[in-house]
Amino acid sequence: MKKIVFAVLAVAFALSLPAVSETRLTPERSVLENGVVLLTSEQRALPMVMLHFLIQAGSRYDAEGREGLANLTSRLLTYGTRDKTALQISEILDFIGASLSTSCGQDVATVSLTVLKKDLDTGLNLLAEVLTASVFSPEEIERQKQSVIASIRAKDEDPGQVAQIKFSEALFPRSPYGRQVEGSEDSLKRADRAQLLEFYERFYRPERTILAVVGDISHQEIAQKLTQAFRPWKKGAAIKDSPPVSPPGPANIIRVNKTITQANITMGHGGVRRSDPDYYAIQVMNYILGGGGFSSRLMDSVRNERGLAYSVSSHFSAEKYVGSFAVTMQTKNETAQEAIRIAKEEIQRIRQEKVKDQELQDAQDYLIGSFPLRLDTNRAVANFLSLVEFYGLGLGYPEQYPELIRRVSQEDVLRVAKKYLQPEKLIVVVVADQKKAQIQK
Repeated sequence: MKKIVFAVLAVAFALSLPAVSETRLTPERSVLENGVVLLTSEQRALPMVMLHFLIQAGSRYDAEGREGLANLTSRLLTYGTRDKTALQISEILDFIGASLSTSCGQDVATVSLTVLKKDLDTGLNLLAEVLTASVFSPEEIERQKQSVIASIRAKDEDPGQVAQIKFSEALFPRSPYGRQVEGSEDSLKRADRAQLLEFYERFYRPERTILAVVGDISHQEIAQKLTQAFRPWKKGAAIKDSPPVSPPGPANIIRVNKTITQANITMGHGGVRRSDPDYYAIQVMNYILGGGGFSSRLMDSVRNERGLAYSVSSHFSAEKYVGSFAVTMQTKNETAQEAIRIAKEEIQRIRQEKVKDQELQDAQDYLIGSFPLRLDTNRAVANFLSLVEFYGLGLGYPEQYPELIRRVSQEDVLRVAKKYLQPEKLIVVVVADQKKAQIQK
């Protein structure tokens, strides 16, 4: 039932590409009496409705020593309310053929429901209970703790995950953005019901919520139904909501020894926020560098020409309050140093010379043309609309995006490469058999 659907890559995916045409989305926006921002897209092809709640209750709100509390709260939402047990909730969902999922990221938690139009009232009442009357029973708390701890241990055994974790810790030291959403074994063991209830009551409030509804229903109709079903959900006390200061960490080489045949490498530095005016030029530049799959320069140099890695890619993750740049790849232990050297050369090259006309056109064509193929479900549209609101892009963003990408020039690509790619600040994490890798400074 639970799965992480708001991962940081979902944010980058949804907002690094244009939306479909206005006739496809036809978004409407209003603010309900209790403070919920409501966004809708009426889609009558199927008698179904998708509701996607985006709530400012992510892991960055975890107090020091209580890491993982936000994630645990999110996981437990559907495991019992004042009137229904976890089993009863599951049985209702099965009976009406609905799906209900929750997830937690660094900035937000999400709750998503897909339900047939004829069962919408039942689904809304269940959602209202989950968001206003969850009870966090001790038995379920312990089960979910053990489940999360098992997930943490599994990550510790995955070299790629270890590289990402160490990179985040080094990039954002002393910041909530540098720690794992799941927390640690120690912090989870300390979590108790009182802490969960406190977090739930403080952060799961309507005025902290964006709701996107997509499907067989009009804006006016769903607004009326929400007002009725969520009548008990009231605004809470004002919360000081200043994002933490998160200056990037210094350049560093981090070696993690594991007896493995493939070195897992993550290298990068700080990036930009989603609101940065250079965001669009950066997306074009990064597509050419390493975001364009087999057509990217990194793939061509590291894999195609030298056969050092099966895959290599780069990405700029631009979040609301922080950003990062990273190159990730796998290669043999013995060729790790060479792969790092070549990646650094490609980063330097795109900073020193203009990209080719064809490279620029290919990047623009892909970024503009691929989004409609990916926005093919109500869930995808709902996620997109909620993120557009969260980042403050405005309902006109779908129409503006193609032109923002098209106006990026070769000079713009060179300018942002020089400004935002900083080889001297690279944090390099190598998870490998260090005796074989022999990573030098």
